[in-house]
Amino acid sequence: MLFGGTCFLCRGASRAVLCPDCDADLPRLPPAGEKRLCPRCALASPGGALCGRCLAEPPAYDATVAALAYAFPADTLMHALKFRGELALAPLLAEMLFHKIYENEPIDLVVPVPLSARRLRERGYNQAAEIARRLDMRAPLELFLCERTRDTAAQTELPWSERRRNVRGAFRCARPIPGGTVAVVDDVMTTGATLDEVASVLKKSGAARVVNWVVARTYVEPP
Repeated sequence: MLFGGTCFLCRGASRAVLCPDCDADLPRLPPAGEKRLCPRCALASPGGALCGRCLAEPPAYDATVAALAYAFPADTLMHALKFRGELALAPLLAEMLFHKIYENEPIDLVVPVPLSARRLRERGYNQAAEIARRLDMRAPLELFLCERTRDTAAQTELPWSERRRNVRGAFRCARPIPGGTVAVVDDVMTTGATLDEVASVLKKSGAARVVNWVVARTYVEPP
């Protein structure tokens, strides 16, 4: 009904946001039980073991749960939410993510990746927060626990090698966290540099464990 009785992607008749065919076309990532993903970064890894990158340079976060591969047509949904203000997509994306995390480990706090004040004013909303609001979790949602202290260039505009430097020192935690596990929600994970920096800040503030909950993850199917 939100989209006039049509599928958001193909514009064919549909009672839901996506028609059954478009829903089936979404590039869902393998379930955890198939053991095809690195449990820490959610990239392809034989047998579900820690990948070589996470072994060589362990990130600050401890685990990643992702619902979709960041590929067509999932990328169309992500762009529409992030850049075109299609907030009615947030419940759909949150539901997809929820189905991946509902049997996951207990969580003490849920935190969305924050936007800078300037970008929040321009966009009018934080897409990560809109997704996090709609996750039916029992853990408290802390919208302002993690803050972005300075504006940074968009990560998509930078080479992968410069993204870590771009976000270094760009976040702060508003108060100490007395241990426990924090889930960080974001719409898309590419290099993981932003989530790594957020996790580092949360751990310096006392978090014992940080897990990423992302709707879409860049993913390459192994040969």
